[in-house]
Amino acid sequence: MTKELVVIALGGNALIRRGEEGTFDQQLSNLTRIASHLASLSEKYSLIVTHGNGPQVGNLYLQQESTPDVPPMPLHACGAMTQSLIGYMIQQALSTVKPDLRVAVVTTRVEVDPNDPAFTSPTKPVGPFYPESRLEELRRRGWSLVHVPGKGWRRVVPSPLPRRILELEVIRSLIGNSDIIVAVGGGGIPVIRSDKGYVGVDAVIDKDMASSLLAAELNASRLVILTDVEGAYLDYGKPTQKLLPEICAKDALRMANEGVFPKGSMGPKVEAASLFSLRTGRISVISHLDRILEAVEYGAGTRILPC
Repeated sequence: MTKELVVIALGGNALIRRGEEGTFDQQLSNLTRIASHLASLSEKYSLIVTHGNGPQVGNLYLQQESTPDVPPMPLHACGAMTQSLIGYMIQQALSTVKPDLRVAVVTTRVEVDPNDPAFTSPTKPVGPFYPESRLEELRRRGWSLVHVPGKGWRRVVPSPLPRRILELEVIRSLIGNSDIIVAVGGGGIPVIRSDKGYVGVDAVIDKDMASSLLAAELNASRLVILTDVEGAYLDYGKPTQKLLPEICAKDALRMANEGVFPKGSMGPKVEAASLFSLRTGRISVISHLDRILEAVEYGAGTRILPC
């Protein structure tokens, strides 16, 4: 019997909880907390797990800045390194629950359009904060920087839309031959097509948008986006806040464009979930990480309906 395919996008709190430093042991421990749920779900579903990597890339950048005698790696290479690191941690966490579980980790490149408007308006902050004294040096590297009051200067990079997942057929071939596939980590390694093949670019692709594209291309039965809140709210953070148990995708997209959902947090998740539902005619879910089992069965969070 063929299992339904479910794509689960893990939010950053799956690896680093609020107030934690983000040590290897802490991240592994946090993943172990949900490993039993993933193992249980894998008995019923074919699972593809995606994940963020923002804090890990930031820490890797900071480590490189602290070791000037070691040649620094470009951002796209740091993305590749953290994809493998987090994939390894997911494998290790799952092995504590079910050692014989077949887990495949795919280093995934995602093609972006070099003419994407994001390349002329970098907005995604990465890496550590720098003092004013280093501003001229950093700008000589070609970096775009923004000032954050009380903290210093920080690099910002483009966040282009994902266009094509280069390892899509590799991932597809693993479905049914693996219990859990880990792919498109951190939104994928951004690359552009050139005369010499594919070239990595310093950018950050939104993890949920890349997960939505992956789920749609593979015709997954559902996309589940997990985060650190119960779902999509109206008036979030206000006394009048209200959780939306379900919403039509077209309405959700309109509300996201109108700024009803914060652009830096819930907005991209609502947009990604809505695009999946409209492309496939299937339900997507945004829910809290701790309610993963209920969310996959549509029993928790916000359901985005294909209407």
